[in-house]
Amino acid sequence: MPASLSVVICSYNGAARLGRTLEALAAQTLHPDLEVIVVDDASHDGTGDVARAHAVTVLRHETNRGTAAARDTGLRAAKGRIVAFLDDDCEPGPRWAELLLAAYAEEGVAGAGGPIVPGAGDGYLPRFLERNNRHEPLELELTVSAALPYRFWLYLRRQWSRPGPPPGRRDVHAFSGGNMSFERERLLAVGGFDTRFRYAAEEEDLSRRLRRDRPGRLVLVPDAPVTHWYTPTVRGLLRRSLAYGRGAAMQYTKWPEVRPTLFPWPVLAAGLVLASPAWPPAAIVAVVLPLLLYPVGLRHVLAGRIEALADPYLRIAQEACENIGFLHGLWAFRLMFAGDRAGRGGGQSG
Repeated sequence: MPASLSVVICSYNGAARLGRTLEALAAQTLHPDLEVIVVDDASHDGTGDVARAHAVTVLRHETNRGTAAARDTGLRAAKGRIVAFLDDDCEPGPRWAELLLAAYAEEGVAGAGGPIVPGAGDGYLPRFLERNNRHEPLELELTVSAALPYRFWLYLRRQWSRPGPPPGRRDVHAFSGGNMSFERERLLAVGGFDTRFRYAAEEEDLSRRLRRDRPGRLVLVPDAPVTHWYTPTVRGLLRRSLAYGRGAAMQYTKWPEVRPTLFPWPVLAAGLVLASPAWPPAAIVAVVLPLLLYPVGLRHVLAGRIEALADPYLRIAQEACENIGFLHGLWAFRLMFAGDRAGRGGGQSG
């Protein structure tokens, strides 16, 4: 009897992380009806050996092809009607698979996913990630309008209010890739994952193609979280931000309706720094301004978290890196999606 749910885990040099994820899957309430596939994306640290020790299916890329290609390889090998995707540093709770699968009993559901919660850790950076979770799903409000004034208003609202994600089960625009599932046949019908997206934005691209070609509801299941066990460094956070910027550039060059994603506050701060030789007070303004532009950090300080005073400066650095990644991606990917912008917009496998 085929599995009810196939789980695809993408891993590159994840030998030290993968065991926790596989042990959590072995403890699932749905375990007898679960197929687990690990796609080893050309690791050189024994990732495949760790996976085989847990008696799961292992598929290997001989060259590193990126996250979207790994997800696509797992999708095409899966046997379950529903295919879920995890990252190798994400640990699901024991009812995660059961709860995601149950969501498909609702009418019109094409995909179901859960939150990604940063794992608790010591030090400033893990707590920064808890306060500034980059892996929240994209809400439906993003589909209301692509106009730049509306997007700028959403950006300002997030900086000033940041109430956290809306509570409860709800439809969303796109999931974060480390905790999502879809009907397998529906994904195959839209071409699977676009393997040109090596890191970041492949989930939103897939969501756009589903909504265009095989529309259905994407439902967030708050009771099905995974814990993201990630040991951050400033360098790692900024490298990820560069990758997010390149992913945004790929979205922009592929989809005619997508607007450019450039964050204004790093540009403003850079302008003040450049103006400081002619007007020295501009340097002082540039130092103080992030506290006013990202006031959520001050709210945390007033709540007793003094360390959050540094949050605005790390956030403006992240956004500056996303801007740099976006501008680099505009040049690097300027011809990659010429055919897609002419009307196809589909996935590309291989």
